[in-house]
Amino acid sequence: MAKDDNEHRMLFDLRGRRRNAIKIVYAVLAILMGASLFLTVGPFSIAEIFNDGGTAGNPAEPYEEQSERLEAKLRKDPDNPDLLMALTRAQINTGNNLVSIEDNRERVMTLGSVQAYQQAYDTWTKYLKATDEPAPGLAQLVAPAMLSLAETSRSLQEARRNITAAAEVQELAAELRPTINAYSTLAYYTYFTGDFAAAEAARKKAEKLAKSKAEVEAVAQQLDEFRKRAKQFDKEVKRSEQQAKAGAGAGGGEAAPEEPLEEGENPLGGALGGGGLGE
Repeated sequence: MAKDDNEHRMLFDLRGRRRNAIKIVYAVLAILMGASLFLTVGPFSIAEIFNDGGTAGNPAEPYEEQSERLEAKLRKDPDNPDLLMALTRAQINTGNNLVSIEDNRERVMTLGSVQAYQQAYDTWTKYLKATDEPAPGLAQLVAPAMLSLAETSRSLQEARRNITAAAEVQELAAELRPTINAYSTLAYYTYFTGDFAAAEAARKKAEKLAKSKAEVEAVAQQLDEFRKRAKQFDKEVKRSEQQAKAGAGAGGGEAAPEEPLEEGENPLGGALGGGGLGE
């Protein structure tokens, strides 16, 4: 499940003209999940995902300072799993607290949020190499961070890479702590990777963990909608890939660039109510 450095660094490319002006519409993930898809109270902590308890002015500062202290310790002990786990959490908390709240109460990720989530994913992959017993709670923090990057990607291919990363982390979370929440989320993520058979398998596991027929029906209603959107997303990805191949053929075999999305367009079709890149 761990990835080499070059691969996971390309999950969300910050190079280009948006570097200084990037503003990313951030879905209120925890609220929507709590109100609709997730039907039971699991280990997922809204307080951990959206930690607004920081200091005035720069609520991320305590977590940035914590990250610096942990990074200093890791330079002396780079394979310490406890330090890597703590650093991953600190980096995610940094990203959460760098989210901007607009006048309309919309959560908008800043460039700092994106960078913090990327750093958290890098640290997470190192953590997986350093431990034989990954913490399920940590996985449940990393997966939504990767989903937010998927929903704010600048191309369909980039979105698929990010959602695949999110699904891989969520799969581990579900295996370590199997709940209806965990497997429903895994099914949702996996639909958007294009592996519909694996998504249906995760969906069946979620249904088996349901405590009532009403829970099964509620999960089915949500996942039916996600599957519908995922199929459209899959068609768009394949169309884009075919265009890229055609362009490569016309250009003498040189790989064509990925097709950029329109400003503000959510590559996942607003599945969680979020948006794409802002101005």
